[in-house]
Amino acid sequence: MADEVQDTPLEQLHAIVHGRVQGVSFRYYTQLRAAEMGVTGWVRNLPDRTVEVTAEGERAQLERLLRFLRQGPTGASVTKVDADWWPATGAYSGFNIRY
Repeated sequence: MADEVQDTPLEQLHAIVHGRVQGVSFRYYTQLRAAEMGVTGWVRNLPDRTVEVTAEGERAQLERLLRFLRQGPTGASVTKVDADWWPATGAYSGFNIRY
């Protein structure tokens, strides 16, 4: 009998991170964490001093990334994260910092 492979559907997390999140290497550490977790997408600073993240992967991976976003790296002070969930688009091959 052949082994059955169960595909886990990929999802997309879109998040806006509020607080002291610029000038504290937030994008750099988000990129590192995302790469460690095997998720794809991007992170960028927005003009209103928030950070925007779009990430795709399995739900468990994205939940771990979201936990990191709610805490941030040393030096950050996250006050709120607005998160939305969507079906994955498959548009990303890695995780990049956008400028």
